[in-house]
Amino acid sequence: MKNQAMEREQMPPPAVVVDVRKGAMWIRLNRPEAMNSLTPEVLSGIDQALSDAEGNQDVRAVVLTGTGRAFCAGADLKYVRSQSGSDGPRLFLDSVLATMNRLDSFPKPVIAALNGLALAGGLELVLCCDLVLAARGAKIGDAHANYGLLPGGGGSVRLPRVIGPTRAKYLLFTGEFLSADELVEAGLVNQVVDPDELEAATQALVDKIASKSPLGLRRMKALVDDGLQQPVETALRLELLASEVHSHSADQREGLLAFEEKRAPRFIGQ
Repeated sequence: MKNQAMEREQMPPPAVVVDVRKGAMWIRLNRPEAMNSLTPEVLSGIDQALSDAEGNQDVRAVVLTGTGRAFCAGADLKYVRSQSGSDGPRLFLDSVLATMNRLDSFPKPVIAALNGLALAGGLELVLCCDLVLAARGAKIGDAHANYGLLPGGGGSVRLPRVIGPTRAKYLLFTGEFLSADELVEAGLVNQVVDPDELEAATQALVDKIASKSPLGLRRMKALVDDGLQQPVETALRLELLASEVHSHSADQREGLLAFEEKRAPRFIGQ
């Protein structure tokens, strides 16, 4: 027993900590000594958490956040350097992009709660989230140019689509970090709160989302994301078709009945 206890004490903490509570799965990057930089273990932890969240009906939203003074400082450059001269860099970039794409297309709402620095791959994670709350004082930037690197997790593609090409090029070319307040104006961040209020503000947002129809939210998210990739006329036709299909859902019937009966609806996600 003593040996087992000693082994547990010597085991490193998990790279990702997951907690399900009050309608949300909180996915916390947990490498504060390395500013929560991305490694294969971190990417695997995020992927596993998303798999668990997708099939859990109690999870109405996902929150992505970090431990310590950083949300995520991007790829672990020590790990990247150790992979030089092999297939490692390409394999790592493939896994980074796969995780980013999965987060971007996740069917439930995803909230980024920025507790601190969000740089390079950390910014790319933010760009894959639906809503962004940030602690006042958090800094956000691309930073790839500072080390002679290129974005590999979608930064050069998603960033201009969110904040516009001119602002995106400024961040990409200069490697500068901007405040969360500045990026509210740019459209990347929804809300900035005091650091000690970040978790409560995020939970308040989760509470609002959790009270809505899971089916409606999933379809609404798909309409927005798909519609951005289509001509307006096509997107409008798709919205009309989706609305017609949704009119036969149990959640829409429940919503209308609740309105008539002057009570809160009880959605079941069907």
